[in-house]
Amino acid sequence: MDRLQKLISEAGYCSRRKAEELIKNGMVILNGKIVTELGIKASFKDEILVNGNLIHPQEKEYYLFYKPRGVVCTTKDDKKRKTVLDYFDDVQKRIYPIGRLDYDTSGLLLLTNDGNFANLMMHPSSNIDKLYVAKVEGIITGDEVKRLKNGVRLDDKVIYPSRVKLKRIDKNKMTSIIEITVHDGVNHEIKRLIKSIGHEVIKLKRETFGFLNLGNLKSGEKRRLTSKEVKQLFNLSVNK
Repeated sequence: MDRLQKLISEAGYCSRRKAEELIKNGMVILNGKIVTELGIKASFKDEILVNGNLIHPQEKEYYLFYKPRGVVCTTKDDKKRKTVLDYFDDVQKRIYPIGRLDYDTSGLLLLTNDGNFANLMMHPSSNIDKLYVAKVEGIITGDEVKRLKNGVRLDDKVIYPSRVKLKRIDKNKMTSIIEITVHDGVNHEIKRLIKSIGHEVIKLKRETFGFLNLGNLKSGEKRRLTSKEVKQLFNLSVNK
């Protein structure tokens, strides 16, 4: 049994917030009775009508997407910028991104219509590693790498990267390439970690999510996750 607004969302009819509005406005009928309270629970075995439409559970879909720079990780954008869903016009299900990559960050992003899966992937307790590669202004020193490894306080917690590796420095252009693996999911985490050691990120790309990588995908391309990969991700998040 789940809250009615969650079932409506999982059926792909609309977002959970929109479903709450529909319930409050008396647009939802549960087993022949109009529902206006948000705490009501039900299951897909019940008859649920939304604006006169009978809802059903939708088949779960899972995608790996190579997000380009200059694309926002939202379903809609008030500024009319390109969103990740513009690359999924051929998908009939109501999918959404799992977490976010910044507008100017590229790389691996997961999308799904499975709310439970999305919550597991984003929950801090899952501790799923994500590897980022950053091009940084200035020359990063060994001492600065050590400072990152020793932990950096962001907001109310200390972030301990799983791995930090200085890949390359360019003294002519005064830039550095650094790999950082994190599992915390703090907003703007990599940029803030880099800033804590006195540098600014020029370019940022997420290379991996757990055991997943971009493989042969090009920027803007996607592929479905296999059932085996989905099961592995579930197991990875549960067993952490």
